[in-house]
Amino acid sequence: MKEVVVLSGKGGTGKTSIVGAFAALAKHKVLSDCDVDAADLHLLLAPTPVEEHEFWSGQVAFIDPGLCTQCGLCEEACRFDAIHDFTIARVGCEGCGLCARICPVGAITMKENLAGHWFVSETRFGPLVHARLGIAQENSGKLVHLVRRKAKETAESAGIDVTINDGPPGIGCAVISSLSGASLACIVTEPSVSGIHDMERVLQVCRHFTVPALVCVNKYDINVEGTRRVEHYCAEQGIDVVAQIPFDTRFTEAQVQGLSIVEYTDDMRLVAPVERAWIAVSARLDAA
Repeated sequence: MKEVVVLSGKGGTGKTSIVGAFAALAKHKVLSDCDVDAADLHLLLAPTPVEEHEFWSGQVAFIDPGLCTQCGLCEEACRFDAIHDFTIARVGCEGCGLCARICPVGAITMKENLAGHWFVSETRFGPLVHARLGIAQENSGKLVHLVRRKAKETAESAGIDVTINDGPPGIGCAVISSLSGASLACIVTEPSVSGIHDMERVLQVCRHFTVPALVCVNKYDINVEGTRRVEHYCAEQGIDVVAQIPFDTRFTEAQVQGLSIVEYTDDMRLVAPVERAWIAVSARLDAA
């Protein structure tokens, strides 16, 4: 099984647009959206759910009003200010369990928390595994791991040996969960100060987990000097810059229409760089 994860270091670089284009260009693959905190790949792919499953993670506290003596100990002890008038706010509760331990009459119990749902869907480009966290829910790293595992199982059952994962931004727990053990990382960056800085950070994470990486510069022409900085840094680190994609509002227009850029236009000024990026990714996966 060969697994490529598309990362960005920061949000707004065009990562999902690139994944959508890869989905249109790749022949046999399974797709997954590992950005479970703000999943949006489904907006391009219009999936039809085949399976829906609950995702349970962590615990939350509940007070039994029939047992509660209203002594107030739990409200005094809760450092998250989640207990008011002997009622626990689900959004505020962090599941630490302190209130249940100190309640003198055992009126507080900890119960499993329904944190979201995950799906296996069909799209015009093949299977998609994706998820949706509930409001104010955490533990996204655990859900990312589940999505990746199910994508691999779906690929194996269909005799497919490639998965393409739309990873989350940043370098936190969800990124680590989506990156560790992957065959290749494709980093999408933009030539801004924050874009370059965060590209360097996510490349350090790739290096830590010994995952080879390629770089794709999106909107390269909004800051040519910044693009040169990206090329210089990558050359020093021995990392290939596989594509430079110009800024164009048709990327946004395609998203509004629920299409990838390669479906929306045949302008080779936009399509050719994306095709080169996918050819480079495919060649690296074949050599892995």
